[in-house]
Amino acid sequence: MSRPLRLEFAGALYHVTSRGNERKAIYLNQADYQAFLELLTQVCERFNWVVHAYCLMTNHYHLLLETPDASLSDGMRQLNGVYTQTFNRAHKRVGHLFQGRFKAILVQKDSYLLEVSRYIVLNPVRAAMVDSCEDWPWSSYVFTCHYQKPPAWLAVDQLLSVFGGERSQAIGKYQDFVFRGVGKSLWPEVKQLIYLGSDSFVSEMQSKISSPELLSEIPAKQKRLPAKPLDWYVEQASGDRNRAIRLAYASGGYRQTELSHYFGLHYGTISRIISGKSHKVSIGAKGKT
Repeated sequence: MSRPLRLEFAGALYHVTSRGNERKAIYLNQADYQAFLELLTQVCERFNWVVHAYCLMTNHYHLLLETPDASLSDGMRQLNGVYTQTFNRAHKRVGHLFQGRFKAILVQKDSYLLEVSRYIVLNPVRAAMVDSCEDWPWSSYVFTCHYQKPPAWLAVDQLLSVFGGERSQAIGKYQDFVFRGVGKSLWPEVKQLIYLGSDSFVSEMQSKISSPELLSEIPAKQKRLPAKPLDWYVEQASGDRNRAIRLAYASGGYRQTELSHYFGLHYGTISRIISGKSHKVSIGAKGKT
């Protein structure tokens, strides 16, 4: 059986899942969950992702994410690839962590954003791991309900705004909506393995397949400005090497390997600097140590 086509375009909304190889755990302790979320933060910044909901289970994860820059595959390659390296290093293992490539279902935002977000956060409840969504710390539910301050990449207000303009009332309606979703499944509504939406939505998505030039179109207001030369970021950082690296990476124009070569640093050092785990270091005018 052939694999479902991966359709990517600016502004697409996906329900993404990735499962552990042989259904084995991809998180063994709290540090693993935290490391994954730290990496997700970096990926969202680098690839301009907007996450509406997520849930990290023991042997798989769910993301409901929007890609203003048609960057799904690039971002997932970074997320799963770097997390595998991090996990293997932490647990002294080698080899694949994830089972094949990730799965992505195109979601009709107007009709299914709420349904999918509810389905995702209810995963631990359906699995009988907890009695209530708020008891599972590794999902977006605790942030959407403002039990904790949400990260910048999580579109909490956008989701809550559907339930009203006053935050506390919107949260209450959201919680009730989630509670009423226990026992409901979305999978019977998925069409051709990759679409979740109306027939007209499926037809629209298929028209993009037959018009490949549309897949690279990005509305002007969503385009990022071209990245500056690396020397420019060094100058803007006033000699602070680490800040220059973070500025260049946040521009979306440079991969960690490129920064590693330019600054003459190991890839792992670049990763720690981007995550804020390295001290300030001064550099020369050309940017290299």
